[in-house]
Amino acid sequence: MAEDLPLILAAFLLGGLVKGATGLGLPAVATGLLSLAMPPLQAAALIVVPALVTNVWQTATGPALQTLLRRLWPLLVGICLGTWSGAALLSGVDARPATAALGVAIMLYALASALPFSRGDLPRRWEQRIGPVVGAISGLIAAVTGVFVIPLVPFVQALGLDRDGLVQALGISFMTCTVALALALAATGDFSVSVGLASLFALAPALVGMFVGTWIRNVISPIAFRRVFLAGFFMLGAYLVAQFVF
Repeated sequence: MAEDLPLILAAFLLGGLVKGATGLGLPAVATGLLSLAMPPLQAAALIVVPALVTNVWQTATGPALQTLLRRLWPLLVGICLGTWSGAALLSGVDARPATAALGVAIMLYALASALPFSRGDLPRRWEQRIGPVVGAISGLIAAVTGVFVIPLVPFVQALGLDRDGLVQALGISFMTCTVALALALAATGDFSVSVGLASLFALAPALVGMFVGTWIRNVISPIAFRRVFLAGFFMLGAYLVAQFVF
């Protein structure tokens, strides 16, 4: 583990920067870079503490926590059930093809969302009906790939939230995802005390990166933020595909 410290620092610094600027991307970026030097399961376990703390920060600094919790609770329940079911049923499945397919889906979504006629908000009456299904599918996908973005991010983006509300809603959702995944890893013995300490070490660079990324987000306009958000989303998808190809 000691020989991997420079890579760990760089992976979490970059992952935190992307997350601070766009509200997402820490697990995918950091896990992808860490997988260059260690098994994917070990990389996923290292993500737990930085992802949990940065998502708590992202959740706590937003403008409407209670309101969002009332809107999102069906989604959050679905996330937990989907993650735990997926971890139990899909253990040992080769995640690389699934991760590459997920990357393609992310890129297509980012491109479609950039079109001027693509913006549309989900009617409020459908939120609690669709939320559990979206959460369960996101959890199942994350159990294989370790990435909680599809269809979670499009759903949250369709709620009609402003910039800060969107980032906070993503923080709430990803925090739930992280806790559910950590419990699944602990149940299989893949999140031990030693791994937890290594994950704690990775927290510092993640927080530094997130602080810088948050500053970037706060000084740009809402229109520029949407462009940065979609660009970051597209690059995340391209990165997942590149991992499979190369």
